[in-house]
Amino acid sequence: MNNEFWAELSGVKKRFGKTVALDGLDLQVRPGELFSVLGPNGAGKSTAVSLMLGLLRPDSGAARLFGRSPLLVEPRRQVGVMMQEVTLAPELRVREHIALVASYYPLPFTPVEAMELTKTSSLAFRPYGKLSAGQKRQVQFAMAVCGRPKLLFLDEPSVGLDVRARETMWATLRELVHNGSSIVLTTHYLEEAESLSNRVAVLSKGRVIASGTVNEIRALVIRKRITCSTALSADQIAAWPDVESVTREHQRLQISTSNSEAVVRRLLAADANLQELEVRRAGLAEAFAELTQEAA
Repeated sequence: MNNEFWAELSGVKKRFGKTVALDGLDLQVRPGELFSVLGPNGAGKSTAVSLMLGLLRPDSGAARLFGRSPLLVEPRRQVGVMMQEVTLAPELRVREHIALVASYYPLPFTPVEAMELTKTSSLAFRPYGKLSAGQKRQVQFAMAVCGRPKLLFLDEPSVGLDVRARETMWATLRELVHNGSSIVLTTHYLEEAESLSNRVAVLSKGRVIASGTVNEIRALVIRKRITCSTALSADQIAAWPDVESVTREHQRLQISTSNSEAVVRRLLAADANLQELEVRRAGLAEAFAELTQEAA
């Protein structure tokens, strides 16, 4: 195990009855990065995070947190956590919840500082049980960061947030990484991972099937997207060779293809009035879909 990693799984296997959740998984979280762990339902993401946190023990292999066992209190005191399923006392006010969690840490933010950082100051004196689902997620985020953690685990953090609250959370995450924290993010919202991540690991069936920067993951697939305004119908183009899918967005067509050059030539030949032609490499969402489909 490498003590330079802030969290690490090495050759980890984990079963639940006959179900293999992790099958020799290796993951490393480096200092000062936002590391996204992606995968379809059942890929092993939550199990991997639970092992790093010491909430589960591996059947074989090893888990480390700051080079030590995640079962020890000392490394855990450097960690903040925001899980997807959370139950909190409804009668406590937001400031009281944050103050309680902050009291577990050696050098926490004050509740006022934590709320200013996460833009939740207006909720300070509201009973938790009276908040909307999105407001509860914002408060849970404030509780996760109030201990000034070196390493932050976030499981689907933006579920239930509106666009403004999501952008606020993203800005806070960038600030935390800029100030030296590391973040482990699990999300189904691939735009979130693409916007924030320094590095990505894609899991399928308890194994890493791809890892690297967002650009490196995108480069693993040959699919490209063509956008254009054309008099041709979507059904017409969908029948062409090398075209994988065609969708209409407003007045423009979105064409996914494994051979963009051939499709562009055919578009230009078929429609002399073709306009607003744009070709770009597959995004993380397309790369994720292709990688996990191949693994399945």
